[in-house]
Amino acid sequence: MLLNGDCPESLKKEEGAAEPPRENGLDEADPGDETTGQEVIVIQDTGFSVKILAPGIEPFSLQVSPQEMVQEIHQVLMDREDTCHRTCFSLHLDGNVLDHFSELRSVEGLQEGSVLRVVEEPYTVREARIHVRHVRDLLKSLDPSDAFNGVDCNSLSFLSVFTDGDLGDSGKRKKGLEMDPIDCTPPEYILPGSRERPLCPLQPQNRDWKPLQCLKVLTMSGWNPPPGNRKMHGDLMYLFVITAEDRQVSITASTRGFYLNQSTAYHFNPKPASPRFLSHSLVELLNQVSPAFRKNFAVLQRKRVQRHPFERIATPFQVYSWTAPQAEHAMDCVRAEDAYTSRLGYEEHIPGQTRDWNEELQTTRELPRKNLPERLLRERAIFKVHSDFTAAATRGAMAVIDGNVMAINPSEETKMQMFIWNNIFFSLGFDVRDHYKDFGGDVAAYVAPTNDLNGVRTYNAVDVEGLYTLGTVVVDYRGYRVTAQSIIPGILERDQEQSVIYGSIDFGKTVVSHPRYLELLERTSRPLKILRHRVLNDRDEEVELCSSVECKGIIGNDGRHYILDLLRTFPPDLNFLPVPGEELPEECARAGFPRMQQKASQLETPSSLENGGPSSLESKSEDPPGPEAGSEEEGSSASGLAKVKELAETIAADDGTDPRSREVIRNACKAVGSISSTAFDIRFNPDIFSPGVRFPESCQDEVRDQKQLLKDAAAFLLSCQIPGLVKDCVEHAVLPMDGATLAEVMRQRGINMRYLGKVLELVLRSPARHQLDHVYKIGIGELITRSAKHIFKTYLQGVELSGLSAAISHFLNCFLSSYPNPVAHLPADELVSKKRNKRRKNRPPGAADNTAWAVVTPQELWKDICQEAKNYFDFHLECETVDQAVETYGLQKITLLREISLKTGIQVLLKEYSFDSRHKPAFTEEDVLNIFPVVKHVNPKASDAFHFFQSGQAKVQQGFLKEGCELINEALNLFNNVYGAMHVETCACLRLLARLHYIMGDYAEALSNQQKAVLMSERVMGIEHPNTIQEYMHLALYCFASSQLSTALSLLYRARYLMLLVFGEDHPEMALLDNNIGLVLHGVMEYDLSLRFLENALAVSTKYHGPKALKVALSHHLVARVYESKAEFRSALQHEKEGYTIYKTQVGRPRCGRGGAVAPCSPAGAGAPLTAPFPAPQFTAPSMASVLEQLNVINGILFIPLSQKDLENLKAEVARRHQLQEASRNKDRAEEPMATEPAPAGAPEDLGSQPPAAKDPSPSVQG
Repeated sequence: MLLNGDCPESLKKEEGAAEPPRENGLDEADPGDETTGQEVIVIQDTGFSVKILAPGIEPFSLQVSPQEMVQEIHQVLMDREDTCHRTCFSLHLDGNVLDHFSELRSVEGLQEGSVLRVVEEPYTVREARIHVRHVRDLLKSLDPSDAFNGVDCNSLSFLSVFTDGDLGDSGKRKKGLEMDPIDCTPPEYILPGSRERPLCPLQPQNRDWKPLQCLKVLTMSGWNPPPGNRKMHGDLMYLFVITAEDRQVSITASTRGFYLNQSTAYHFNPKPASPRFLSHSLVELLNQVSPAFRKNFAVLQRKRVQRHPFERIATPFQVYSWTAPQAEHAMDCVRAEDAYTSRLGYEEHIPGQTRDWNEELQTTRELPRKNLPERLLRERAIFKVHSDFTAAATRGAMAVIDGNVMAINPSEETKMQMFIWNNIFFSLGFDVRDHYKDFGGDVAAYVAPTNDLNGVRTYNAVDVEGLYTLGTVVVDYRGYRVTAQSIIPGILERDQEQSVIYGSIDFGKTVVSHPRYLELLERTSRPLKILRHRVLNDRDEEVELCSSVECKGIIGNDGRHYILDLLRTFPPDLNFLPVPGEELPEECARAGFPRMQQKASQLETPSSLENGGPSSLESKSEDPPGPEAGSEEEGSSASGLAKVKELAETIAADDGTDPRSREVIRNACKAVGSISSTAFDIRFNPDIFSPGVRFPESCQDEVRDQKQLLKDAAAFLLSCQIPGLVKDCVEHAVLPMDGATLAEVMRQRGINMRYLGKVLELVLRSPARHQLDHVYKIGIGELITRSAKHIFKTYLQGVELSGLSAAISHFLNCFLSSYPNPVAHLPADELVSKKRNKRRKNRPPGAADNTAWAVVTPQELWKDICQEAKNYFDFHLECETVDQAVETYGLQKITLLREISLKTGIQVLLKEYSFDSRHKPAFTEEDVLNIFPVVKHVNPKASDAFHFFQSGQAKVQQGFLKEGCELINEALNLFNNVYGAMHVETCACLRLLARLHYIMGDYAEALSNQQKAVLMSERVMGIEHPNTIQEYMHLALYCFASSQLSTALSLLYRARYLMLLVFGEDHPEMALLDNNIGLVLHGVMEYDLSLRFLENALAVSTKYHGPKALKVALSHHLVARVYESKAEFRSALQHEKEGYTIYKTQVGRPRCGRGGAVAPCSPAGAGAPLTAPFPAPQFTAPSMASVLEQLNVINGILFIPLSQKDLENLKAEVARRHQLQEASRNKDRAEEPMATEPAPAGAPEDLGSQPPAAKDPSPSVQG
């Protein structure tokens, strides 16, 4: 956790002057919070500095803020280079001890300049353990093994390898343009056209990782615990140390500190040894004993403190790496102890034995939320408990599958067993009670937990007071799906029949209801679009519900109202649910629906129906006014949709007084099936088409309408959402780069992944097929790896632990290697141990002595993959081997390896694999290093911070950069407050801030913010996530602007390498990247190299934007400039002519008004018009300013020179337009002169993972 004192300075910037815009941002965000403007100041309490006196070092001063806790000063001291070896101390002010958990503002007499004295406290066993653990952490602080092993929320970051330390300082040293020629030439595999895709550069070796050896061994002694008589002398525990000089020493930890004793490995003698030196800190004692320790520990701490804080702060959720180098396994006492005790005894050093997760999760939800400070406190608590719970649940689920937890029903067969560990309940994703037998059995039971989790996410997002959900985490590990849930108090003592007072436990036969539940769920019905409805129970009585019958209400012993089993929160998707006697609309029938799917399709939802989650219907064009619009008599959804839009606009223009318009509204509402006659408010009945649920006679009309609604929704998905997605891809409004970003883009539009086959068919039929090449490749890769994942899951379930690496490497060989007949290596003792194993009854779930996996062949596996693709995605793959797939669809094996590893949690050795060798298999057992869990959990949000962020973006889009910047700074502070320093949303915030500072000319600030954004993206999303690639590109631009040319180049080369690995060369984003590289190389006079990149960019742009696009014209112009610098004027002229032709057809002859935006026609540095007679040529390097100007243009940052008066007019115009309707505003904006700017080639925010509305602040207005 990042504490305030430890926080990078810029996160703690004071915001004194930023008051007025802040109010106004909040007004836009949330009209209900009038007082919030003042509250923000509360958080921004002015800090002050105190003086710290610690034993043995000079006094120093420390900046603190009044909200900090005393504990946070402790953390800072434990992190500082000169005080890091102390853990057991208290702080005294004027002789009084400060309480650990009190806030600084509540401490009497604490003010600017107060002196805090650090006083050493006596140790207890707990404190001594914490001390040893802390010393071990300091010794391992530069060692990346925790990040590779995926423990303790450590993750990798490689930025510092490419920037040589911190960007801010090095910038001043590298001012000049003197560059070593080697800096410019990239490795062969990065050049355009290279077919080689090496894996090793993904994780370059950081020179700090060869750790300095301070000690050979530090471990708990075998003489622990101290015998009674020594306990009474104050001995707490014994340590055994081998120093770097090979001296073996035994150390006693006593209440007063650490000293050497006279014990050896075989002889116990607790008497002090010489030198008789008692030290309060283990580090000080070791400094005395070992000169090598003293020297190396000092160097190590210096290096540790020099690292950027973002490289070492823990992330909120664990990120796993799919590759790792071969690492030495070193002795580590703390790790060994953690493995034995499973850390339950002193989980995070919390008093009391284990944590009561349910109590913690529910109490944080009950915290007050009336004003901003309260909401921040509440959101921070919720977020912290959720991330702790996720970590504990993941550890528990792995222990369950590995067979290390005893079942609570050990006599039943393994699939039916349930487990409790650390106050968390675990169950396996199998259909044990035949609940899902009609919907696909185990396959459906495997999917149900994720739907349940989606239900929990949704109800948590609505956040109704008084309604409680369970903490839920779904973990996929070794082919099993484990659901981890917090435990309702009292549920284990009662029978389920007695405890359920709302809903049904037998799929709708017996149904009960409860007024309090109806009242609570009624509050969720509008945001979740759920209809309150009546059903019949087994005695034919009508029962009213406001959720699906599946949803159960239980009042716990703590008196709270819990809802669970939320897997049918949303209505079924009729395209995948054939119902006898029901006809689907013709759009669905044309597309070959309904299709029966193995999975219980009614468990999933087209989430386009609840697209905005809790949002008002009127504001979302793709919300359900859409789905039903198609149900008007005209037939085609599109025309119906247009009609509704038109109606909505007429109504908006009118203020509703005209009786005719009221009639219009009523008709429109009726047409779209709204339950209200004055507004579009569409609700769905989740029980429609649920087998076993019966509705009363009196509701038949309503049921008929509801069925029609679901049919319309199914048709809407096929006729609007999917074609809309393909259209966005053609227009490059979305730019997926790998499977995960494609899935994200589909889910944002409410398109379930099972429609992937339909999306690909539409891409194939699209007239712009070539411009969708990248989407098609990503889609096919995703389809193959998802099908392979489904097969891998069942394949792994039959493998026992001893055969795991052999089985996984065999699977990867069958999946990716060209070697025709790989042979699996069975564990050596397989034959001997068969007899002995039969008798063991209680085995971990996987130990089914099954060696069926060993006989799988590549032909069989690929046949199964094609079969699965047909069954699941309804897509026919034309390939029988991996080589055919690569050939037919232009895929890369390395990309497929990355995708399957990320989806299944495999970690492979970092080395070059010869996939194409026909003489030996690509993978051996030694190449599979680990298998990690794949974890799905709830992501709590920071709502206030998000409002600030959105208001800031709105301001920026209106051209008020300064105000926008202040709001976004404020958002950053609030994000840090809730999430701690590391989070995806903070990353988006930092990126936007960097861009704004850059536009406003503050390059240093832009660099510092963007550096944080890159580090954070690497740590939180992954080192080769598409988002990280984008961040690298931005950082390179800001480095170039700050004259750090070689750094800019190495960053761009890194981005290009990652992109080649993740997708390959043929991607629209590659054109932007290559233009960037080409321009920088042009700037450093590497003309031939520059041309290779720019010509590749030109080819890619032409393919994806069509030969007549403005981007292509700009590309021609950039190529022409390099030819001109090389004095090859004929080629230069040819390219300029082509560019000119495109501009002429696209924007007409250059006039004064448009010329500003289409700057590329006559940019600085291009010289006179090319048709004029040439004077004697004079060749100079292009000026840095002209290169930077072009870099800005291609990255979508334009500086439009305007006079002060133009500025005023523009601002007034922008403000006026902002009042207009969204639709008309879009239309008008196309006529503004600014609109002719070449849109940024894939603005970074286009990736699905950003908060909505994060489009780029392109035009920066400078007077």
